[in-house]
Amino acid sequence: MKKEIHPQYYPKAKVTCACGNTFTVGSTMPELHIEICSMCHPFFTGKQKLVDSARRVEKFKERAAKKDSVAAERKGKKAKKEKARTKKSSKKSED
Repeated sequence: MKKEIHPQYYPKAKVTCACGNTFTVGSTMPELHIEICSMCHPFFTGKQKLVDSARRVEKFKERAAKKDSVAAERKGKKAKKEKARTKKSSKKSED
């Protein structure tokens, strides 16, 4: 093995989770900060928890709501046009 090309290894690196849990592992960094650990991950806890640091879920829900409202608005316009067409055709048939 070549000397001085490998990073320094820390056998007792401190890991800190966003939930407050801390533990030690071997790593090439002296400290690690993570978002999810085995104490708060849904797979290990059995609880459903959304971790959304970039607001992806909220943005998706906003887009879906906007799409639904636009679709409803279009339906309303189509219904008005259909009603106008039926009135027009009924007037022509009466004449």
